[in-house]
Amino acid sequence: MPERSERFQLSPGMPSVHASQLPWNCAGNLEAERFFFKCMLSNNQGRKLAETIICNSFYDLESPSFTLFPNLLPVGPLLTSQQFGKAVGHFWQADTTCMSWLDEQPANSIIYAAFGSLAVFNQHQFQELALGLELSGHPLLWFVRDDLTDGTDDAWLDGFRDRVRGQGKLVGWSPQQQVLAHPFIACFFSHCGWNSTLEGVKNGVPFLCWPYFGDQFLNQSYICDVWKTGLSVDPDDKGFVPREQIKEKVDQIFLNEEMKARALMWKDIAKRCTKEGGSSYKNFKSFVDSMKE
Repeated sequence: MPERSERFQLSPGMPSVHASQLPWNCAGNLEAERFFFKCMLSNNQGRKLAETIICNSFYDLESPSFTLFPNLLPVGPLLTSQQFGKAVGHFWQADTTCMSWLDEQPANSIIYAAFGSLAVFNQHQFQELALGLELSGHPLLWFVRDDLTDGTDDAWLDGFRDRVRGQGKLVGWSPQQQVLAHPFIACFFSHCGWNSTLEGVKNGVPFLCWPYFGDQFLNQSYICDVWKTGLSVDPDDKGFVPREQIKEKVDQIFLNEEMKARALMWKDIAKRCTKEGGSSYKNFKSFVDSMKE
């Protein structure tokens, strides 16, 4: 465990990490950090009993990690899917009306903004985020939970909805995999949870990253520094991000053709890994075969 406030790197090819952004140091408060740290210690103790650990990733995406930890078996990307006509693995009922709205927008023009089920913005930052997205001028699909802010101003939000009615659509919960698979999505503004990260990678969408806690900061480092398929917002020393920066970052992503090409490259690699003969396919088959023995 690091004893100093500094950056370190476990292995060449892996992103450097600052000690302040280790998962247990980004849990929100001291009590949560202690709980998170104890859980990770317990998990690591249990890991010693396992012959093999399967994980939702694929070899090419994090090859230095799998070289460093050879008992990790990547079998992904494995994502929740539609079964029996119903979505599985979701907290709330998704608003599927957004799919027809996506179809009506210009090609490769849409920002999809979603910050998971736990991230919370204070009211000032939430409004600044909204104004930055409005200022970008791009079509916007934004997943806005009822508890996304620590104090909702309904009148302000209603006014925002009215102003962006022709530009944007706000939903309470979105069918995220379907949204990211839509060909008109050009930017995924994300908290960088691992499921969302894999979904963005699998669909070849560039990221704008705003991590909130836990492993999301490390995921951001992979996206921006290793895979080079996204940019991050840069909060000031008080943790605040102004609307002008949000617009500027969005503009940079829309203009970066190399980033778009890399995102599509990772999409292709992810697809090959899960096809018959791919690395994840072989690993999963090997795991299943070993369970049969």
